[in-house]
Amino acid sequence: MTDEPGQPTAAAPRPWTAPLATGPVHSAIRLPGSKSMTARALVLSALAAEPSRIERPLRARDTSLMAAALRALGATVDTTSDDTWTVEPGPLRGPAHIDVGLAGTVMRFAPPVAALADGTVTFDGDPHARNRPLGPILAALRALGADLDASPTGGLPLTVRGRGQVDGGEAVIDASASSQFVSGLLLSAPRFAKGLVLRHEGPPVPSAPHLRMTTHMLRAAGATVDDSVPDVWTVEPGSLRGRTWTIEPDLSGAAPFFAAALVTGGAVTLAGWPQESWQPVGRVTELFTALGARVEQNADGLTVRGTGTVRGVNADLSEVSELTPVVAALAALADGPSQLRGVAHIRGHETDRIAALARELTKLGAHVVEHPDGLDVSPGPLRPALFETYADHRMAHAAAVVGLAVEGVHLSDVACTSKTLPEFPELWAGLVARS
Repeated sequence: MTDEPGQPTAAAPRPWTAPLATGPVHSAIRLPGSKSMTARALVLSALAAEPSRIERPLRARDTSLMAAALRALGATVDTTSDDTWTVEPGPLRGPAHIDVGLAGTVMRFAPPVAALADGTVTFDGDPHARNRPLGPILAALRALGADLDASPTGGLPLTVRGRGQVDGGEAVIDASASSQFVSGLLLSAPRFAKGLVLRHEGPPVPSAPHLRMTTHMLRAAGATVDDSVPDVWTVEPGSLRGRTWTIEPDLSGAAPFFAAALVTGGAVTLAGWPQESWQPVGRVTELFTALGARVEQNADGLTVRGTGTVRGVNADLSEVSELTPVVAALAALADGPSQLRGVAHIRGHETDRIAALARELTKLGAHVVEHPDGLDVSPGPLRPALFETYADHRMAHAAAVVGLAVEGVHLSDVACTSKTLPEFPELWAGLVARS
């Protein structure tokens, strides 16, 4: 089959059958590094005055696209080793073209860097990337002195005409659609001539732990950051230091594996978990405890134990919105109804996750009511179905979790998990095989 003579279409991905657990899973897993930390470390390293090392990075589509973006802008980023990447800063310059894929980090973190470059930089990505919100950060960049053109909808495709510097100063932004709007500006702000005073005006900014990660990492690179006033961030102009970044295991990526312990009544340990973390481990612990798990941390790592019974929850997920698909899947397997709120912004993620979860969980037999900022999920007799993943890694995770307890759950495309964890199908199958 072809679109045009001699032009074959890409073959549709083959459905992947989620493995059914036959007993409790007991496993210690080692996961690659945090996507969020890896992306921030790459940007800060490219903007620093000296070379940097990134130890235990995540090698996945999103982080590979970020590394490629920074290379295109003039940094030397060596990712040949799986264990340690090196970044050698260089003069930022165009012309360049940046493929953002479907990565929110690339489309929000790289344009401020491009505004610092000398030359024209264009951006585009996967078809759905053009639907992801970008307007607020672009408006703020214009207010700070950047010269850029966006599509008629205010997003991709994008052209940034870098002049070698950004004036900086004060800007107001509505970051209620994504905390990445704030993080993207803060990461480049030390290089702005006047630094940055950024004020958020609008509904609450979601994913506050990601903002804390940004400010922690900026300070670790030598930046002076004041976030003592709610919804105001001040970054002084100055030089960033090169350093060694040690990336923590990805807590969001661990969520489906923790869910497997909960569903099967087993135990899963995330090995290599640090005693002190920049990720929202406290909020994740509270959430999984409410769902019926026991969570403990010791020298072996972070362990989640289940009883085989999942409890329904009434949860505000605004600080851990990346977990919404997995939590919704758990809610479909729970002993009672759940209310999940505080995640209106995930409608602008890789897909409209609220609508997609409502559609696919209903298809499986759960009773789901969609709200502007979340879902009501009531368990029902679940049945086999083809679960559409919408090119969204978190949707694939949700389907795999339901498939632990429901035979015949088929994922339309498991390969989309390569966005953040290319090894997911093998890791998941291995985990379930040990049940």
